[in-house]
Amino acid sequence: MLYHLYELIDHWDIPGLGIMQYISFRAAASVILSLVIAMVFGKKIIRILQRKQIGEEVRDLGLEGQLQKKGTPTMGGLIILASILVPTLLFARLDNIYIWLMIITTVWLGIIGFIDDYIKVFLKDKAGLAGKFKILGQVSLGLIVAGTLYFSDDVVVREKLKGNDGKYLTDVVVNSETGQQEIHYRTQDVKSTITTIPFIKNQELNYKFFVKFLPESWQDLAVWIFYIVVIILIITFVSNSTNLTDGLDGLAAGTTAISATTLGILAYVSGHIMLADYLNIMYIPNIGELSVFVAAFIGATVGFLWYNAYPAQVFMGDTGSLALGGILAVFAIIIRKEIMLPIFCGIFFIESFSVIIQVTWFKYTKRRFGAGRRVFLMSPIHHHFQKKGYPEAKIVARFWIVALLLAVISIVTLKVR
Repeated sequence: MLYHLYELIDHWDIPGLGIMQYISFRAAASVILSLVIAMVFGKKIIRILQRKQIGEEVRDLGLEGQLQKKGTPTMGGLIILASILVPTLLFARLDNIYIWLMIITTVWLGIIGFIDDYIKVFLKDKAGLAGKFKILGQVSLGLIVAGTLYFSDDVVVREKLKGNDGKYLTDVVVNSETGQQEIHYRTQDVKSTITTIPFIKNQELNYKFFVKFLPESWQDLAVWIFYIVVIILIITFVSNSTNLTDGLDGLAAGTTAISATTLGILAYVSGHIMLADYLNIMYIPNIGELSVFVAAFIGATVGFLWYNAYPAQVFMGDTGSLALGGILAVFAIIIRKEIMLPIFCGIFFIESFSVIIQVTWFKYTKRRFGAGRRVFLMSPIHHHFQKKGYPEAKIVARFWIVALLLAVISIVTLKVR
């Protein structure tokens, strides 16, 4: 909004106003404002939640310190949503298709999570929103995201051109500053479903690869259907995985902040033509504007930790956790890094797979031996460590350390190829 205001009054030559055209400044302003909203207005929201007696209902699972959390305000995800949306609307360019996709994702999943929390808290139904309706909402979002990325003329990538021999076409250019010869790839902006393959140089995966066996007349429809299915699965899985991770004070918020920082770095270099050329990675026009959104996202999650760190004064609830996971998933899809999700979102994947392994093994052993057996003392896996006697704060800190390690590995993939 402020960027567009700057465009309207730029002819007035107001000193210092030109700084609004720089993504770096607007991203910095975005993260500062999101922190202020989360930390200052967050306290007021917590007080409102306390007055409305919107407290967490806790089942006794035999975990240390669990019953002490009963009555802690939930639906704190409202703090996160406000801290993301307000700075984004103020500082981002609202003519950018990617910004609107992220805003829609935030609001869409925030509403689904809010309805779930509302049913649990106000209607006293511990089951919350029926799973089929959650899935329906996530599938609908997947259709919107996939349809926009596939059909919108504003969504393009800059592909390297290949010759008849299959090799990339290059030009030798003399650098005007150094006088040295440099090799530049020939490129063109195209509509494409390519995505990045980590650790492999000069290779991207095109979704058309999976339908090459079909007759050519069927391939366009097949790749569209396949693309939709993949996007829906990614959004649904990551969103629900983040929801599962939200079981200890500060765990989901802290881990999300680390993953978001990684995505922010990847988005910035992918949207900076010189950095993308230097790193020899895919350049995506207009993607750099997402730095403003992800800055607000990071500020919101870090600011929320001010109240959510152990011992938590507020829980994010499904209002926050579903939105956080969906944002990570859609952001990764937009910047063509969805294959890397298991790396920089590794904690969420581990948490989710621990539940899948536990349930699958229990059902299998019950059917075969008459009594179900468990792989973990309890799932998700963070509860397994609680059962083993580890203090909650130590579990969260160690999960953060693992998340940091995975984040570094993700960033290293920019050079290790």
